Amino acid sequence: MITKLSVNINKIATLRNARGGNIPNLLKMAIDIERFGAQGITVHPRPDERHITYKDVYELKKCLTTELNIEGNPQEKKFIDLVLEVKPHQVTLVPDLSNQITSNHGWNTLTHVNYLKDTIALFKSHHIRTSIFVDADTAMIEGAKLTGTDRIELYTEEYARQFELNKELAISPYLKAANIAQQLKLDINAGHDLNLQNLKYFKQKLPSLSEVSIGHALISDALYFGLENTVQLYLRQLV
Repeated sequence: MITKLSVNINKIATLRNARGGNIPNLLKMAIDIERFGAQGITVHPRPDERHITYKDVYELKKCLTTELNIEGNPQEKKFIDLVLEVKPHQVTLVPDLSNQITSNHGWNTLTHVNYLKDTIALFKSHHIRTSIFVDADTAMIEGAKLTGTDRIELYTEEYARQFELNKELAISPYLKAANIAQQLKLDINAGHDLNLQNLKYFKQKLPSLSEVSIGHALISDALYFGLENTVQLYLRQLV
């Protein structure tokens, strides 16, 4: 099964915003990332627009030819309005607080089941594929099924943290999570701290993986290896 690579371009926007202006050119880099072989672009606009801005998202939708994945917390009305207007291929629901540096946990899909069910129904009524950010916890995945989501995105920071110590132990809960998801007929995405060292093993152990979303590590590697070469290096890990 082909696992798609969706490149999160938030860090490119962070670099641009540090000086103002339009260097680096976010739209050109997104188009180039597609041209270099990535099958998708991910953005995670936050309320303070400290990296990706809402204007960026509208502009990206006009010029991208692969899949656009918008991540964010749907408790922000501005975010819901953005998704409904842009109509990306996929929306990934993430339970971020407004002041978080980065995502650091998945949804409690049991506690928030009714809210998630209503939100997902709204997006799906506009023909937008839905995904829920979840920890590798079987109860949370079973709860995700109740929401009507199309996919889950496994939060992989814990896997990445444990990988160098004991990769078999690191992957174990994700294997269980993937098995439950498959039984429930939920497609599986994954993201957070996946990199050139740990991605290939993760893909090998979860061959049914639909998509990975990678930003920080890939953009950091591009400083050493160049953007085109880095995209190709990541794609090779997914073969």
